[in-house]
Amino acid sequence: MVTTVPRLRKSLVARPPGLKNEREMWEGGLEMVVGMDEVGRGAWAGPLTVGAAVVPQDRRVYKIRDSKLLLPAEREALFDRIAGWCVAWAVGHASAQECDLLGMSEAQRLAARRALAGLGAPADAVLVDGRWDFVGHPRTRRLVGGDRISVSIAAASILAKVTRDRIMIGEAPRYPAYNFDDNKGYPCPVHRAALHAVGPSVIHRRSWVFMDGLVWNGVPRYRRPDPQGSLPFQDPSG
Repeated sequence: MVTTVPRLRKSLVARPPGLKNEREMWEGGLEMVVGMDEVGRGAWAGPLTVGAAVVPQDRRVYKIRDSKLLLPAEREALFDRIAGWCVAWAVGHASAQECDLLGMSEAQRLAARRALAGLGAPADAVLVDGRWDFVGHPRTRRLVGGDRISVSIAAASILAKVTRDRIMIGEAPRYPAYNFDDNKGYPCPVHRAALHAVGPSVIHRRSWVFMDGLVWNGVPRYRRPDPQGSLPFQDPSG
């Protein structure tokens, strides 16, 4: 079934993301230019997800925008169109448990490595959203606001966001108290109230400091080891 993409709202018509950065790399002989973006870093539950997208040089898909600017129905309508248009695309995840074990920065690197591995061919260059290179590729270009100026990054953001949202909607019936089908694991008053009423689930990131004050429900807290080692407290006053 073909899904019709809704007409863009007026606020989104102007200034679509472009291909300036991609073209500069293509003209330099780099064919496999990968746009990458992350979703889920600020969530309390569920995976941290990184999308990777390689767009074609000779065909366009219109109405692509930063996933944060689109309504859920707009992202869903674009998902299959973008997936079928891309030369290659993949999504990598780091689970809530891996976020606890590794810390958020290393978990994001892990999800990025998994996304790149899923493309089926090595990247010649990578475009990432933001100031931080969470990929570590020798040819990484960091673009502040990249999901609004690069088609590749915007496409990756939609693929990652829809994939992660679908995961959280699938988890909602297993954990009905948290309203995951609505909040997708992100902070909100209903989610906070559920945590204080029944405690965390096994897909919550249990190393976060605020989890320590929640009700005990049999799910153990997780505390990452201090990378400096557990040293005894020294009272500076003697």
